[in-house]
Amino acid sequence: MSLLFDCRTLAAVLAHRFQQLDRLLTDTRRWWQYQPYHHLSLAFAEEAPALAACLNALSLDEIMHLDGDMGALCNLLAPWIPQGSSLQTLSELDAFLPEPIECGKAMAMYMPGRKQAQIEAFVGCLPAHQGPYLEWCAGKGHLGRLVSLQREARVVSLELQGQLCEEGRQLAARDGAQMQFIEADAFAPEAGQLITKQHHAMALHACGELHTHLLERVAERGASGVTLSPCCYHLIRGDHYQPLSRAAKASALHLGKSDLKLPLQETVTGGARIARLREQEVVWRLAFDCLQRQVRGVDEYLPVPNMQKSLLGGSFEAFCGWAAERKGISLPAGLDYAAFVQRGSQRYGDVARMELVRHLFRRPLEIWLALDRALFLQERGYAVEVGAFCDKPMTPRNILIRAVRP
Repeated sequence: MSLLFDCRTLAAVLAHRFQQLDRLLTDTRRWWQYQPYHHLSLAFAEEAPALAACLNALSLDEIMHLDGDMGALCNLLAPWIPQGSSLQTLSELDAFLPEPIECGKAMAMYMPGRKQAQIEAFVGCLPAHQGPYLEWCAGKGHLGRLVSLQREARVVSLELQGQLCEEGRQLAARDGAQMQFIEADAFAPEAGQLITKQHHAMALHACGELHTHLLERVAERGASGVTLSPCCYHLIRGDHYQPLSRAAKASALHLGKSDLKLPLQETVTGGARIARLREQEVVWRLAFDCLQRQVRGVDEYLPVPNMQKSLLGGSFEAFCGWAAERKGISLPAGLDYAAFVQRGSQRYGDVARMELVRHLFRRPLEIWLALDRALFLQERGYAVEVGAFCDKPMTPRNILIRAVRP
């Protein structure tokens, strides 16, 4: 009886938090639901000239500092966005208290250091379960291997790439893990059929629809439970987000892929060199945007695909040639490439200021998305907890959804 009461209480708490977040995000969407790259100047300059003046007075170093201090950013933006403090409070998560678990040196040999720490923290937060486990989008099965060895349990690991499956089998045999690798597409019907009522499914940073598809199959098949850390919310097959829970389906928020990228803009710093390359890439993309508007005679943003970072070691003119080729644009001779780079540098400051305002909503939107997943599982009869499985320096994608059948 007490367990049922606890489940109902937790369900009510998560639902109430979602409703509060949903209302605030809906009321403030004019401040975050737009794309800074599409604007040649501050998007809100006419609507809020005092805010524009306040932001224009900030140096890039001050912007970077505020971007890492949400409390200070809330205070700065409070005259225009008084909901900021409430949004941040609703975005705070209790930390799970993971069981201390460490990979042995031999086992950790093929794991990047940060990924190893994430796997150890994730496994330490798994609920009690005798097995078997299902590892979704397993890669080489590092997560499943540690679970199998720590819990002396059988693990079925689903992975699309055959080479990764084979490497995973070799590592499992080396370490003595009870693992079965299945090479299959997670979206294929046979993948969902692998899930049984006895399985506890798990996925560490499964991307976009790969993890929402898992949740749907877990509920459909009545699995024992699921532990999930979501990632890359924008990797969906359609153009717009399809909510899972009844509450999210009733929301006035309609999210496109560009909106779903907002939570991912919180990253772990890669050092000064990575920061310089990132700034150079943004400046060049904005400069090329100015160039293509002039060449095409069309005053609208034109997205350019992801690029090899080696392009940044060349000239801006070469970058423009690469981008123009991919967008089917013929570049005339005699373009003043240096002038376009200067315009890109000017726009970089505007974009940084617009992104600073949007970043106030970065974590709240991610919590909204996580709660949509949690409420979906609650509606299907699971007892669900949402918390942080590690600190943000280990990974900003530190949200953990843990669900079991009572």
